[in-house]
Amino acid sequence: MIVKTIEVIISGRVQKVGFRACVRKLACDLKIKGTVINMPNGKVRVFASGDPMILEKFVSMIYSCPRAVIREMQTEEVPLKEFSDFSIIKADEVSKGL
Repeated sequence: MIVKTIEVIISGRVQKVGFRACVRKLACDLKIKGTVINMPNGKVRVFASGDPMILEKFVSMIYSCPRAVIREMQTEEVPLKEFSDFSIIKADEVSKGL
């Protein structure tokens, strides 16, 4: 099976609206592995690994998250990353170096 990893940067009203939980549910439903995190600049960053066709579907489904208002979404392929599941990373975990 072909697997690739993409990084998605999403801007708009995407923090404090349940957006990361929605992204995680979509990813889990599609059996995509990766992470989602709020960035200090108000954007959200997603790393997602999976089948390229499923990843395309995942990115298009992100627009369906309720209450979020997506202004811009940048997607690019990055070197393959291995994840055990799809998790929400809390910003305070990053600042503590976890």
